[in-house]
Amino acid sequence: MKIMRKSQVLKLARNIQFVIFDFDGVFTDNKVIINENGEESVTCNRSDGLGLFKLKQPGVDLLILSAEPNTVVKHRANKLKISCVNSCKDKLKILLREVKRKKLTLKQVAYVGNDINDLACLKVVGFPILVRDAHKDVLSYGKYRTKLAGGNGAVREVCDLIYTAKTAGRADDKTL
Repeated sequence: MKIMRKSQVLKLARNIQFVIFDFDGVFTDNKVIINENGEESVTCNRSDGLGLFKLKQPGVDLLILSAEPNTVVKHRANKLKISCVNSCKDKLKILLREVKRKKLTLKQVAYVGNDINDLACLKVVGFPILVRDAHKDVLSYGKYRTKLAGGNGAVREVCDLIYTAKTAGRADDKTL
């Protein structure tokens, strides 16, 4: 991954109108808890919800796009009041459909991912973002890498970055 200057990152972030998030490894720490009944659960960071709410204020659209079929993804999205497509076999197809439906360009889209099933989306958007603990095979495809790991505030960090860029036009050193 080529290290970008703060001014370059902020310029990309300022133009974002639509942020698409993978779920496992981005909203979560990529771990799953399985109980004695075979039911799965995950942990998410509560501060992410506040960041998502804040990011809606300047009119940024949000979507969770996940290959995971477990309904926990939909439940979390519903609680956060953001759109969600889970059990998705072709993330790029859905991304392109949603961008067209919203009448946006790919340069206005950020995608936040962590692994190889995110590559197709990371390659086409204007602002590809990776979480700190992203898999080594995708590291060269991001333009920004969070300081925080997936499930540990990475979503909030992305929201704060884009919000600050859009509302202030600049960010202080604590944001980046």
